[in-house]
Amino acid sequence: MPDFPSGIGTTSAAHRLMPTVTPQKWWIVRRSAIHQRGIFSRTFIPAGTPIIEYTGEKITKAESERRGNALAARAAKTGGAAVYIFTLNKTHDLDGSTSGNTARLINHSCEPNCEAFISRGRIWIHAKYDIPEGEELSFNYGFALDTWEDHPCRCGKPSCVGYIVDEQYWPKLRRILKARAQRAEKIAALEARAAELQQQLDELGEPTSPTTKVAQKETAKVPQKKRSSRKK
Repeated sequence: MPDFPSGIGTTSAAHRLMPTVTPQKWWIVRRSAIHQRGIFSRTFIPAGTPIIEYTGEKITKAESERRGNALAARAAKTGGAAVYIFTLNKTHDLDGSTSGNTARLINHSCEPNCEAFISRGRIWIHAKYDIPEGEELSFNYGFALDTWEDHPCRCGKPSCVGYIVDEQYWPKLRRILKARAQRAEKIAALEARAAELQQQLDELGEPTSPTTKVAQKETAKVPQKKRSSRKK
């Protein structure tokens, strides 16, 4: 089962009173350089502002697991599947795949300008810092490390680790990626050396062409006619 976003901030006194209606004056949907569509600030947004609510269907953990497994199976066949299930609490998750949940368009970033808060069973996306007009809104999806290969990151930020995982896993992921890169370099060096040795062997003798090899192989397969031992 894939891990779902859980990078949610702790509700503080400043975030306990949430608006009952999403203040659409703060945001607008546009094409995103990160992934398809995204949400951008319509105007300057002060730090701490509740920008948009992440809405959806409240489901049990069992149903969440069932849907998550279905998403994983789809990803295995098609090479990708959008994950909109958000961890809500210990017993329930929120499936934000509904068309009315515009907040699902907010893309991940390794250097996000927003963060998610839960208040009275509702998830709100807040401005982490002062956000200037026209900037794309983003938050860290907080995925676990065990499915990192399924979620490449395209945020393009200087600190980007290349995959969508929670920041606490960055050091371990960097070690994994470094080890893989070193292993790939060793394999490439061995292959280059093998090619060099093969070239030297070819230069020492007359290399047999592939066509000649095939002809020799086919000739070997033809049964030879036995000589008759009958005397005249």
